[in-house]
Amino acid sequence: MYYDWTYLLYVGPGMLLAALASFWVRSTFSKYAQVPTARGWTGAEIASELLRRSGILDVRVEPVGGSLSDHYDPSAKVLRLSPEVYGGRTVSAAGVAAHEAGHAIQHHVGYALMGVRQKLVMPARIGSQLSYFVIFGGILLHLSGLAWFGVILFSAVFLFELVTVPVEINASRRAGQKLVELGLVTPSESQGVRAVLSAAAFTYIAALVTTLLTLLYFISQINRRRD
Repeated sequence: MYYDWTYLLYVGPGMLLAALASFWVRSTFSKYAQVPTARGWTGAEIASELLRRSGILDVRVEPVGGSLSDHYDPSAKVLRLSPEVYGGRTVSAAGVAAHEAGHAIQHHVGYALMGVRQKLVMPARIGSQLSYFVIFGGILLHLSGLAWFGVILFSAVFLFELVTVPVEINASRRAGQKLVELGLVTPSESQGVRAVLSAAAFTYIAALVTTLLTLLYFISQINRRRD
């Protein structure tokens, strides 16, 4: 695959898009990480307040190592925030903390697509780990059935990312609305929050495009070998 120029023709645009998305989210986060909020609440305090105001009392807010490693774990009911978000008193910290709280709110209200995404976690994990070996094993051994089975495995990754995009956008929308409604950010600060969350959402779209292009590449390789 790494010596096949058609791979770059298929997947190259997606890889470039993903790189641009990564640059955009990091530069946007860094920009608004320099802008303090008027109220001066930390990301942890904002997340806790959003959870409390939403009637969610059984979700813990904890720090986690790494940069932009923030996430909500629905199985443990834990909202984990990176150091710059957990203790940050900036527009970036407010936006990311609120976004993760948005996922906890989705879980609390039974947002359907979040449930679908959770069911796809294991199939996507299996697909990402095994599909490459199965597909290329099938191609090398001239076993088209095995290769197509690998495509099915990889399709689980695509489905997971397809569902992830609206889940992330919905969490960002909930976050932005709640921050303004509760007066945790000013109207001018909310523009920075939207910029941070829009950049973050684009990374999921870029990942989806890259996965789709990779899937199309696999299909083209199987059809080429068959012909």
